[in-house]
Amino acid sequence: MTANVSVTTPTGGEVIDLGQARIRILEDGSTTAHRLGVAEITIPPYTAGPPQHRHAQHDEGFYVVSGTARFTVSHELHEAPAGTLVMVPPGAPHTFANPGDQPLVMINTFTPDLYVQYFRDLGDMIAGGGAMTPPDIAEVMGRYATTPVTGPE
Repeated sequence: MTANVSVTTPTGGEVIDLGQARIRILEDGSTTAHRLGVAEITIPPYTAGPPQHRHAQHDEGFYVVSGTARFTVSHELHEAPAGTLVMVPPGAPHTFANPGDQPLVMINTFTPDLYVQYFRDLGDMIAGGGAMTPPDIAEVMGRYATTPVTGPE
């Protein structure tokens, strides 16, 4: 039996526009029996990311390809220039932003892959004319065992 191999070219993958952020799904879990999802995230200069949040059921990784990310983990700030890897285990509060004057490009991994559908759901919400208000984002996050961090840690 031969295993199926997935190859995503530089112009391939499913593209999801989330307002200013652009998500390109490189692996949606269909090749990995849903053990791993991979996306490329592009965020324009001087742009905040999602509200600080925590995942209950998946690990998340961020590899900075270009630009500099600023990660907030609880109350700690971490500057992450190109070449930096940030691994976030379940339960760790986190968010990221692009504080610089260059686009930020990161490779984002999720194990298992369930967060791929989160990005699709947000894209559908925007395409349907919905606003990305904090309550709306929290509702979509909740579908994937993710909750916003709203109080002191």
